[in-house]
Amino acid sequence: MFIQTEQTPNPATLKFLPGREVLGRGTADFTDGASAARSPLAQRLFDIEGVEGVFLGADFVTITKSGDRDWYLLKPSILGVIMEHFTANRPVLLEDAVDDNAASEDDDEIVVQIKELLDTRVRPAVAQDGGDITFHGFDHGVVYLTMKGSCAGCPSSTATLKAGIENMLRHYIPEVTEVRAVR
Repeated sequence: MFIQTEQTPNPATLKFLPGREVLGRGTADFTDGASAARSPLAQRLFDIEGVEGVFLGADFVTITKSGDRDWYLLKPSILGVIMEHFTANRPVLLEDAVDDNAASEDDDEIVVQIKELLDTRVRPAVAQDGGDITFHGFDHGVVYLTMKGSCAGCPSSTATLKAGIENMLRHYIPEVTEVRAVR
């Protein structure tokens, strides 16, 4: 098994590509070992000293490290855990991931349009950088989003939200006046 690694815009995160499906749909974001109880893979990754976050995407795993650790020391352990996990055919999640952006019957027309644009234009781009963006709400012209994976804490995330996502949403949906990040 060959696992590729890719740099992300966030220097504290690295994207690992095992060459196979990680999650069939949706994403899963874990910020500590306690939150990773439903993912045997994330639990094992948190056992590595210096791992502060694990984000699971369709075909990648993004790891966030603590600031005092160096990638050249962490990478061999992370690669070993990922390789052993997939070679042994262990489950990534004990339950299905939930797609936070999925449209529901209760959504009004503007929210449906926002979610569609996020799914088709934004999420694929941020997934390339090892992250994801989830929709949290739309109120009085303001769209509330959460940055996940390598996007969380990334120095360029504010620029991504304001210059990229906000401008695109305002272009297609005049009712949108602003985009704000929520945690």
